[in-house]
Amino acid sequence: MKTIKGPAIFLAQFADDKEPFCSLPSIANWASDLGYKGVQIPSWDNRIFDLEKASESKTYCDEVLGILQSYNLKLTELSTHLQGQLVAVHPAYDIPFDGFADKKVRKNPNKRREWAEDQLHKAAVASKNLGLKAHATFSGALAWPYVYPWPQRPKGLIEEAFDELAKRWKPILNTFDENGIDLCYEIHPGEDLHDGITFEMFLERVDNHQRCNMLYDPSHFVLQQLNYLDHIDIYHDKIKMFHVKDAEFNSSGRQGVYGGFQPWIKRAGRFRSLGDGQVDFKAIFSKLSGYGFDGWAVLEWECCIKSPEQGALEGSKIINQHIIEVTEKAFDDFAESGVDETTNKLILGIG
Repeated sequence: MKTIKGPAIFLAQFADDKEPFCSLPSIANWASDLGYKGVQIPSWDNRIFDLEKASESKTYCDEVLGILQSYNLKLTELSTHLQGQLVAVHPAYDIPFDGFADKKVRKNPNKRREWAEDQLHKAAVASKNLGLKAHATFSGALAWPYVYPWPQRPKGLIEEAFDELAKRWKPILNTFDENGIDLCYEIHPGEDLHDGITFEMFLERVDNHQRCNMLYDPSHFVLQQLNYLDHIDIYHDKIKMFHVKDAEFNSSGRQGVYGGFQPWIKRAGRFRSLGDGQVDFKAIFSKLSGYGFDGWAVLEWECCIKSPEQGALEGSKIINQHIIEVTEKAFDDFAESGVDETTNKLILGIG
């Protein structure tokens, strides 16, 4: 067993053009004042981080770590969620996802993909320069538009999609391996890797690559009605990152998992600020601690009701309350009889 690190906070939902969210020093100061001990940085947000510099300059990386240290913070991981999404984009999503890319490659899917893959390679090197162990991303999706089998899926369609997805990601996984970094795919609706089975399908196609791992976020399983505690039992060896995000699912006679095209506030399944949803975090922290997860508990705040500032303030306290200082001794050690092997054989009648 190991004690989970934390609390930490993912900065993607907070970075802004306004103070204190517009620069790394100011947002670090804000997070530290709220009681956070670590931050997870979105690599695409130039207001607080320069991925290009980080992949080329150890000096720049030392400066980033120095800024965080001055506010008593650690860097937990980098994220390339947006760039990872662009490694595989179905044509139906070309326009909606185009804004994730650098302006010079927009409206050109092939150039956009090349740019995204280059970003992932740079992220692997940057993570090594920063002394990190894991990295967060999305898998992208070629098969997602066919998640519901109507019309009937053509034979071999999904297999072809996953073969292509693995072909695109394997060179990236190799780069992460060369740099000693676990690449953690957030298991997330909208991605081809959206549950355990799809992760297994992908893992098989990348030859069980040792760097192919998971970012565990129970909120996405609540919205899918997938058992998020069993998921830990099955995949704990592959869970290398943890987003602490809450959600709720309240089905009715009018609406279920698919949400009826409603805005978040009106959906049966919706993300909630930490502590306001239905996720059993006591059970999650117990399972992860018991399985020896020693990564960071990182708040990812998303909520259709509460403000991000209130969510961040409450989230730090809630994570602190759930982190388990694992025991180094058994609770019944006081009753240790002190018998030896010879006595044990005597007790069993085999001596």
